[in-house]
Amino acid sequence: MLTTRRNLLASCLALCLVPQAYADDANPDNHNQLLERILVKGAQSKLDIESEQALTPGGVSIVDSEDFYQRYVANLADMLRFVPGLWVASGSTGDSSFFSSRGSNLDATSYDGNGIKLLQDGLPITAADGNNHNRSVDPLSTRYAVVARGANALTYGASTLGGAIDFISPTAHDLGPLQLVINGGSHGLWQGRLSAAKVSGNLDGVVTLESRNWDGFRGHQQQNRQSLYANGGWQASDNISTRLYLTYIDNDQELPGALSRAEFDQDPYQGEAGAQLGHYQYNVRSWRVASKTQWDISPVSSLSVGLSHEQQALYHPIVYNPFFSLLIDTDQHNSGLSLRYNHQWDAHDVLMGLNYGQTSVKGGNYRHDKGRRTELMTRVDNDADSLEAFVVDRWQFAPNWKLIYGVQGVLASREVRNLNVDTGALYHPDADYQSINPRFGLIYQWHDNIELFTNLSRLYEPPTNYELEDDASPDDSALKAMQGEVFEIGSRGTNNLGQSGLWHWELALYYARLQDEILSVDDPNAPGTSLATNVDNTIHAGLEAMLAASLELGKGTHRLEPKLSLTLNEFSFDKDSHYGNNTLPAAPGYVLRGEVIYRHDNGWFIGPTFDKVDARYADFNNSYEVDGYSLLGLRGGYSGNSWEIFAELRNLTDRAYVSLVSVRNQASADAAILQAGEPRSFYAGFRMGF
Repeated sequence: MLTTRRNLLASCLALCLVPQAYADDANPDNHNQLLERILVKGAQSKLDIESEQALTPGGVSIVDSEDFYQRYVANLADMLRFVPGLWVASGSTGDSSFFSSRGSNLDATSYDGNGIKLLQDGLPITAADGNNHNRSVDPLSTRYAVVARGANALTYGASTLGGAIDFISPTAHDLGPLQLVINGGSHGLWQGRLSAAKVSGNLDGVVTLESRNWDGFRGHQQQNRQSLYANGGWQASDNISTRLYLTYIDNDQELPGALSRAEFDQDPYQGEAGAQLGHYQYNVRSWRVASKTQWDISPVSSLSVGLSHEQQALYHPIVYNPFFSLLIDTDQHNSGLSLRYNHQWDAHDVLMGLNYGQTSVKGGNYRHDKGRRTELMTRVDNDADSLEAFVVDRWQFAPNWKLIYGVQGVLASREVRNLNVDTGALYHPDADYQSINPRFGLIYQWHDNIELFTNLSRLYEPPTNYELEDDASPDDSALKAMQGEVFEIGSRGTNNLGQSGLWHWELALYYARLQDEILSVDDPNAPGTSLATNVDNTIHAGLEAMLAASLELGKGTHRLEPKLSLTLNEFSFDKDSHYGNNTLPAAPGYVLRGEVIYRHDNGWFIGPTFDKVDARYADFNNSYEVDGYSLLGLRGGYSGNSWEIFAELRNLTDRAYVSLVSVRNQASADAAILQAGEPRSFYAGFRMGF
């Protein structure tokens, strides 16, 4: 399998200089009047996003949420389904997903989530230490998502191996006065959303209320969530505007745990005995307020200032066995500042930016009795801050040629204070991290709508406080930051196909050599938990391709829209003293996802969907292999003048497959590390605008 993937990567190198194609996510001419109104009001925002994408010499994808109302979208795995370069899999909760971008976060499938920076409307929601564990994003409360993979997230200020995702909220200009969305289906799903929007002169506002209930397809998986999303804007003058954002989420979720291979073969949808007995839960209550002000100083310069603050309460029974129990009960506070200044003169387009974040986590780790908190074991008082500043110049130095060069500076601190209440011992790793990360790239405008690009960039990511808490070091010494260099080439563009057809594509090939990547090994003194450590050298390489088209059939009353997303992964140790050149776990060797949708100009659409996922390892020793799988589905619906409906069948053959694995350094045959993916399921949804 390893040799095959290397040959595939080598053979695909030449493709990065050859235009391929995929269809625009936006629907073609058969859009109903409701969707046309939405697209017109949001057009300028999308043009701005696409203009920034065209100035990036690497892999960046734009996800349009209009597609979400024609299929079932519950979490990031559904939302990012066709984005190449990502491995996103539904977890054991209704909202959360494990996601890895270009091989980031490969060992953190059980708890911590890092390696990619999450933002809402350009303002960070990832904690200052790089942790995403307590944060999920509702796809249906997103108008667009911009996925900048790896070092291509420089202009977001991201200091991560995997890059950044910016979730852009819909405003009253994107919605009608009232919008109702109802989804329901298998496994006790019931979800309702009601949005009210108003534009009045230079003021606008939108409020969305949502309720979601889900029984789950495994034992002990029930979810109940209530949410509020709101934002309001004020156009203070012709060149100054400001917007305020408010989010509140109350999510209670049972966790089904992981199974051994024997348990999985017996019944893949049963809950883990310990999870049911220990009443594992993931209960998060959070609220967030943020603001963003834009000042267009002149026709060639602008300044934006953003502020955000979020508070979270986490109640999380997660380990329960005869040897050890663990319940995390903490409060987390995140504050952030974002500045962007853009200036254009002659052939130069200069963007300067700064992100500052501060996070504190206070509370404790407790023993528990079947989910009920008992004795305090460890008092937790952790802090982190991060300053990321950058400057980048997009220089049109010759016709059809742009040189993109810049540098990022990172200053970060991590401080963990874990007090053992039984012994009085204080575990106190405390470290500062700093780095200068240059970037050089080229873009060649081969045609009006076709770009070729390449870049050479430095990667850098300090550890999270969760990783420092679980450091394998016997003393207070802190982990090193992960760092490396990445080279990338690729192409993106749009091309006509006949008189009324359209092809689009994204294609990127990258190769990164990393030092001090942080991975987790088993903790023999606390079964079910792990310890973080730096490994000397690893290689992250891959091919990312997305191809689709919009093809006219007959005399324009019928269209066919195929779409295909392919990711090839080559992640491995590099001459490691213990693991040699073994493949890194968790991510499959390849992921192929696609669909072929038929559309009629009267509004009907229908077509099959498919997934083909390669095998992957569950441990560093490559002794435990998880089988690959193939899935088939079907979705269809109808779009009317002010409403639309959809229905979707998933996993038509009812294939039992492993969605997630909990990584070990050496997994035994009876290790409880497997989580099943979704069985055969049916979902339907309805959206109406008033």
